Amino acid sequence: MCTTCRDGCEGFCEVGKSAVRGKEAIYPEPFGEVSSASEKDYPIDFSHFNILGSVVCARGGSPGCSPDVFQDINLERAIGRRGNLKVKLPVIIGAMGSTDIASRNWDGLAVGAAISGTVITIGENVCGMDPRAEFKNGRVVNSPELKRRVKLFQNWNDGFGTIAVQANIEDNIIGVHEYALDKLGIQAVELKWGQGAKSIGGEVQIKSLERALMLKRRGYIVLPDPEDPIVQEAYHQGAVAAFERHSRVGTVDEESFLRRVEQLRQAGARFVFLKTGAYRPADLARAVKYASDAQLDLLIVDGAGGGTGMSPWRMMNEWGIPTIWLESLLYRYLDSLADKGAYLPAVAMAGGFSLEDHVFKGLAMGAPYVKLIAMGRAPLAAAMVAKTIGHSIKQGKISSIYQRYGATKLQIFYCATELKQRFGKDFNRIPDGALGVYNYFERLKQGLRQLMCGARISNLDGIDRGSLVALTPEAARVSGIPYVMELDQDLSKNILGLTR
Repeated sequence: MCTTCRDGCEGFCEVGKSAVRGKEAIYPEPFGEVSSASEKDYPIDFSHFNILGSVVCARGGSPGCSPDVFQDINLERAIGRRGNLKVKLPVIIGAMGSTDIASRNWDGLAVGAAISGTVITIGENVCGMDPRAEFKNGRVVNSPELKRRVKLFQNWNDGFGTIAVQANIEDNIIGVHEYALDKLGIQAVELKWGQGAKSIGGEVQIKSLERALMLKRRGYIVLPDPEDPIVQEAYHQGAVAAFERHSRVGTVDEESFLRRVEQLRQAGARFVFLKTGAYRPADLARAVKYASDAQLDLLIVDGAGGGTGMSPWRMMNEWGIPTIWLESLLYRYLDSLADKGAYLPAVAMAGGFSLEDHVFKGLAMGAPYVKLIAMGRAPLAAAMVAKTIGHSIKQGKISSIYQRYGATKLQIFYCATELKQRFGKDFNRIPDGALGVYNYFERLKQGLRQLMCGARISNLDGIDRGSLVALTPEAARVSGIPYVMELDQDLSKNILGLTR
């Protein structure tokens, strides 16, 4: 709340808004139209680390010095327990589920991921929220919305990347994974324990009484109770503007987890992922151990702070372990299992990444175990902006920001000419949002190549913890990355001829 609180104020602080809208004020507004993240200033973040450059192959040239031209650096990577899931860049788009903002921008995200050659995950509750979904004996047998999302990616995919379908406890009850594997031809499934923005189940707001009633009949927790006559009367009078649909939290044990993984493989899953959130260190250890024992293809670990706008404000700020600390713990746990010769899945780190230096630092801090960086809000923003600009081009009302580039899609979108040559007449079917995602990923690729070239690194396997330096003693203590004033001391003395 504000430092001074004046009688007569209409209420602009969190307390004031809560006095008028109560529980509704817990969530970002306008709900379903914004993506939100933590505003907390954590003591350490990735800005407290810098990338080290060199004029020589200072670390032995392994796996080789960078070529003189950064464009020659290969950013492709193969992951999975058999190494048969290939991506064109070390970035994946994290789960986009049943929220309105994900649904409205799915075309751009899915096609953008497909033509960029990376992985994208359909998030939780899509089937359960689909008003046209059909059920038999409590199991989903048809979901037009899930089918639409899957087919969009599959129709544009060229062999790199894949589309995964995520499932929480509600999805498992209605058999979402079995339906997607059997009817939609997906190859990758993702089990969800949580995410970096919240430690509770997913929630959305529903403004329709009829839809709220449908969701309660399907087994969801809906607040306030849409079947309550008093609530219905309040809704018709306008006192209840929206309903909240919540998911259960659930608990985890290794035996049931391993059993579920085996069931999914028998059902046809070629790749099995696990997504976990910013829980306490012991739960991170559980995720690492269970993923190792189950020989998963990918473990995604999400640091506290981010979200696509459906998480409670205070929870995004005040719960969970932030990315720097979480990845530092993750590295220790993975390194311990590696010393024992245990199987280790590929790992993706999530939690506030958006630009190429973030990608480099995230890969380096968790090297050699972190193979990918997972993003949600950043590619979503790229899709939304491109969709908006594409609409303005069609309307002939181009913003002054972009008028200097021209008046057509080919002129304004940087990579449009390249994509037109690649896809020919199908170029006109590419959603504007997908142009944005592709452009954004191309920027990440070039920026990452430039950083790698300056560090004399020729491929992704060359990015290691020695590529970073900590700028403060506290950052060094938490991460295990050397403090800048203590780095290269013996080597420097030897170069200067100061050793005896």
